[in-house]
Formats: sequence, C-alpha cells, structure tokens
Amino acid sequence: MDSRQVDFAPLLPSPQRKREDSPHPSANQPVVTPSPESTLLNAEQIKQLEADLWSSADTLRANSGLKSSEYATPILGLIFLKFADNKYRHLEPEILAEYTATRNSRIARPLHEIATEKCGFFLSEKARYDTLLNLPEGADIAKAIKEAMESIETYVPFLEGALPKDGYFEIGRNAGVLKRLLQNFSNIPSDAEGDLFGQIYEYFLGRFAKAEGAGGGEFFTPRSVVRLMVEIIEPHRGRVFDPACGSGGMFVQSARFIEERRKHGGDETVDDLFVCGQEKTMETVKLAKMNLVVNGLRGEIVSANTYKDDPHASFGNFDFVMANPPFNVDDVDLQLVLNDARFNAYGIPRNKTKPSARANPLTGKDRGNETVPNANYLWISLFATSLKPKGRAALVMANSASDAQHTEAEIRRRLIEANLIYGMVALPSNLFYTVTLPATLWFFERDKPNDTVLFLDARRVFTQIDRAHREFTEDQLQNLAMVSYLHRGENERFLERLEDLKEVGFRRTTEASAEMSLMYRTLEEAGITECDPTPKLPLTTPSLFGEETEKKAIPTSNPFFPKPIMVEGDLERTAHLFHLCNAMSSHVMRLARFKEGLETQEKVTKDYEKALNEAAQKNNKRNPQDKKLRDVKVALERFAESLKAAMEPFTHAAWLIERFPGGEYRDVVGLCKRATPAEIAEQDYSLNPGRYVGVVIEEDGKTAETFREDLLNLNTELETLNAEAAELASVIAHNVRQLVSA
Repeated sequence: MDSRQVDFAPLLPSPQRKREDSPHPSANQPVVTPSPESTLLNAEQIKQLEADLWSSADTLRANSGLKSSEYATPILGLIFLKFADNKYRHLEPEILAEYTATRNSRIARPLHEIATEKCGFFLSEKARYDTLLNLPEGADIAKAIKEAMESIETYVPFLEGALPKDGYFEIGRNAGVLKRLLQNFSNIPSDAEGDLFGQIYEYFLGRFAKAEGAGGGEFFTPRSVVRLMVEIIEPHRGRVFDPACGSGGMFVQSARFIEERRKHGGDETVDDLFVCGQEKTMETVKLAKMNLVVNGLRGEIVSANTYKDDPHASFGNFDFVMANPPFNVDDVDLQLVLNDARFNAYGIPRNKTKPSARANPLTGKDRGNETVPNANYLWISLFATSLKPKGRAALVMANSASDAQHTEAEIRRRLIEANLIYGMVALPSNLFYTVTLPATLWFFERDKPNDTVLFLDARRVFTQIDRAHREFTEDQLQNLAMVSYLHRGENERFLERLEDLKEVGFRRTTEASAEMSLMYRTLEEAGITECDPTPKLPLTTPSLFGEETEKKAIPTSNPFFPKPIMVEGDLERTAHLFHLCNAMSSHVMRLARFKEGLETQEKVTKDYEKALNEAAQKNNKRNPQDKKLRDVKVALERFAESLKAAMEPFTHAAWLIERFPGGEYRDVVGLCKRATPAEIAEQDYSLNPGRYVGVVIEEDGKTAETFREDLLNLNTELETLNAEAAELASVIAHNVRQLVSA
C-alpha cells in the first residue's frame, strides 16, 4: 500500500458523548422511516435544488410579465401541493390498511377521517400531484389546481380559504407555464418532507422577500436572525406567541430547534408546541398557515391588528414570545392602548406636548386624536406582559429603542428594575433584506436566577453572502449562543461544542485524505513528482490521530490555537478541556504544515508548467502535458479546499477557547459584558451593548519609531502620486485645447 494513501478512519477517536440518533416518536404521530433517497441529499445538493427550483419559478417574470407579488402565493401553493403529496404518499399504505380492515365492521370510518387523523389532511385523487402533472393535452390546468386546493380545504378547516386558487388562471394565460412549473417542482425528491421541505419553502419566501423589496420584510425575517433568537430562548415545550408572525418563520425555527434537541437526547417533539400567531395582512396569514402545515406544527394563525385586537388573550398566557415587529410606527391612536393592560403595565409612550386642537392649515381637517409618538415600546411592553411566570421572549427592535429618551426611558427603567431583561444583542448591519440599518435583539426572562443583564456585541460576527447582504453561519450562531449558555452557567455545553467541532474536523480530514491520494496520483501521472526537489507533504504520519499524540502537552508555541487555562472547581471537566485542546492543537499544527507543503507543491507545479511551455515554444509545438496539467491544477485546488474545510471547525474552536479559556463565562472586551443593575443605572439605564462591552484596540506590533518611518514613507508616496496627477491634469488640459482649436 502506498504510504500516501493512508486510511485515517480507523485511527479516529470515537465520540465521547452519547447521542440519541433515533428520536422518540410522538405518541400520536406515526414513525416514518426515511427512504435511502433522503440520505443522498447533502447541504450542497439541497442548495443546488433550491437554486434550480427558484430558476424555474423565476421564468414567470420573464414569460408572463407578472410581478413577484402576483405569482409568489401561487408558486408557494404548488410547493405546498408537492409536500402534501409526499407526506400522504408515505402514510397512504397505513391509511389504506386501516380503512380496508375496518370498512365492513361496526367501527368503519370514511377514508378521509382516517387520513386526517394520521396525516393531518386528506388528498382525493384530483389533489394528487401526479394527477395534475399528467393531465391530458389541452386540459385546463389552472382549473384543475383550483379544484385540488378546494378538495384539500374541504377536509382541513385550518386551511379553509388559505390555499391559492384563482391566481393560477392569470399564470395559465401563458401557454405551457403551469405545465413546466409542475414538471420542475416534481424534481423535489419524493421523500422530501418536514425539515427538507420547510427549508425549500423558506428559501422561496426569502427570495420573494428580496424581490419584493420593502414589502417583502412584512412576511420574512432572515433565517439566521431567527435561529439566534431561538438558540438563546430555547422554545421546546408549551405555548409560543408571535404577535407579528409574518409567514411563521419563528414557529418553524422553534420546530427545528426541537428536532436538534432530540438528536442530543431531548425527549420533546413538535407536538409539545402549540403556536399562536397574528398578522395584519390576510395574504400573509395564508402563507403562515401553509408554512405551519408544511412543518407539522399545531396552532392558530389569525388576521388581527395587534394594537387593538387580542385574539389569543395574550396577557400572561405564553411560555415563549418571539417577533420581528414593525419599527418606529408613529400613528397608533393613544386611546386604543391607554387602558390596555398589555401595553400600560410599565407605562405608555407619550408626546412631550399635546397636539393642537386647531385645524391643519394645509388640509383644513382636524388634527385628530393624540397618537403614541413611537410604537416601539408598545411592542416591548407587549412582550413583557405576555409571558408566564417562567416565560422567555425575544424580539427584533430598532437600535434607537435601546437609548430612547423621555417616557420611553422611564418604561425601560421599570423593565430593568423589574428584572425582566435577560440580555441584549447588537446585530451587524445588512442582515435584513429590506433595510441596511443594524438592529438589536431584546431578550426577556421572568424567572432569572440573578439580576445581571448580558450584553453581547455581534456586529463583527457575520459572513458576507453578497455585496448587500450578510448572515450568520451555523458555526457563528452556535458560538454566539454559547456566550448565553455560559452566562447561564451551563458550562458542560462548552465541552460538548468542542467535542462536536473536533469530530467534524477529524471527519473532514479523513475526506481530505482521499483528495490527497487523488492529488498524488495526478501528480505522478503528469510526471511532476519525479522532478520535484522538495520533500513530499508530511501527510503520512500514522499517529496523526493516535492517542499518543493527544496525550502530549500542548506545544509551547502554536500561533494557530490558543491555550486553555486551569480553573478551580471541577477538575474532571478541566482535564477534559485540556484533553480536547491537546488533540485539536496538535492537529491544527499538522494541518498548517500540510498547507505549507501544498503551497510548495503548487509553486513546483507552476515552475514545471512554465519550463514545459518554454520548451514547447522553442520547438513551435504545443505543450504535450496540457491536459495532465489541467488535471493537476484541479486536484491541487480540490485538496486545498478540503484542507480549508478541515481547518474550519478548529478555527471556531479556537475562537471559543481564546475568549473563554477556562470553559466558563467571563467578560470579553468587544464581545460580551455581564452588567449589574448599578452599572446599568450609571449609564442612565441605556441598553445599548456598545456602552458596556467596550472596543477592542487592535495591536499592530509597531514601535513608535517604525510608525513614524512608515508614515513618512506613505507621505513620500502621496507626494509622488500628487505630482503625477498634476502632470496628467496638465496633459489632459493641453489635449482638450488642441481638440477645440483643431
């Protein structure tokens, strides 16, 4: 066996933490075993599937001239139909078996009753996706889709009036468009349900939000923002309330949080949540209802104006509250909220002066009733008053609310003194599709173990996804959430997180070893290794993952990985922390050397190609190694990407160790601060995280003399550039005069 083709898999340390990979089924929900097809879709394939489906849907804009607002709901309706058919197909054998076994007995029930009990809905033949897909040539597809939607609503009162119907007739005017959409959406795997389908569904909502501009934000909050909110308040059992629910994204992420919790031993199911939402726009309510059914959530979504309607009797009624409410609304009638306990428990925002009773000189109309100057604190009060005694809440709010003055400042002081504020998180700008300004996350908790407030500044933690938008990656989310876990004293989760990152890093290195072997074979086929004077990459050390390596002390000098510190208390936990860091630190050093070797190999390849090209030019011939060299470049690039992927988990582990070297909470300048009521009072009860966490002053390592020398050099360069600019300006002026006089 070639030593460069070492199989690392047998050498990987086994996980030290027990996991429950098979979640407990709900008592009233049948277990559905995933088909092998579902295991074939990795994250990259799902991303490609989303892009392909969106591309097919976006043809409507080119072929029909319809706006996204006109075809968004019909498109999402077709996605819903595919999901419904997928889910029903999985449960159909069980449904038919019970129907057949009991149809001639005294306990016989109609087929639709059995289906609704087991699946949540019933699909007649006309509502099956294949029926619509295989309609005969010339059939009225729009009419068939409408009848399919009506059939589903007949047996699901929750969806009555929510499914799109008439919009398909407008789309159907363009010959073949509906047929092509049905065909393209049939590419969704037949076992796509639950989380996978919900992910596709949310992807479409997000794309429609981008296309819709400012209006799109009314029904979609970026997933990464919601995920951070969910990770911190951890909704897992009870009643969840969103008084500005949009398309229901907060509820969907709550369901996904429960699924992830079950993978780590949690015994809750989605059935343990009951969600209650309200939204002013009826079209958005319909989207939310479809989204809930897509993700198997129980609940109630209604159309209501939160300022004047309270359909869910929210006061003190919920275990968890989440929302992204509209910012800075300034036209709420004061009389609507003045005597409403939901809004006045901590005070009502008031204008500094009362409005004049005189008529408006521009319109001639009365100025009307007094309004609330800004509704931000109405929402904030609503969240505080909607919680049960042990409830938690999270909301997105404009940055200005953290420092608002006048009556808002008094309301904020009362909330702080009532010990309701759990934490504040400053978000980066450009996270939202409709606004570029940054926002702040507010977190409430009615049963806090202490009176401190956690301030977290996440403005520098983000990933740029395109020129105008950012997001949190999953690893960034988990690291930010870890600050909250440590603040709560849940230190064992820190070790679990490091274990997870180590396992992922080791697994990716195994994958990188395959790319390494391919790279060497490709180099040998091209004949490059035979003329390579440099040593081979040190990728063949059998003890790379061995226990012997893990037991060694952390190298005294490791620029890639920080050292942990000993903390008095739980010696076993501290020993575990050091063991993890030993393994990862040694591994990171090796990966760094591999990267150096790869860079050397890339240089040798480049020089080799240059020599061959020069020789070929002298003989007026083409480089005979062109194809092999292209293969070599691809192999080098693939190996570089695999090394980068292998290093990434250790980078996130290092981020945590550097800031919390003892695996316990501590204040970190520029990131987090646990402030006491006295410290908050000193800041005039401001809840702006920037006031508390401080700013990191980056050290550039320069001495005063070096700084002066660099400054003089830059000034000399500036003078040279200015002189060149003046000379060019003179030439341009001369040329212009010549053109004019010609």
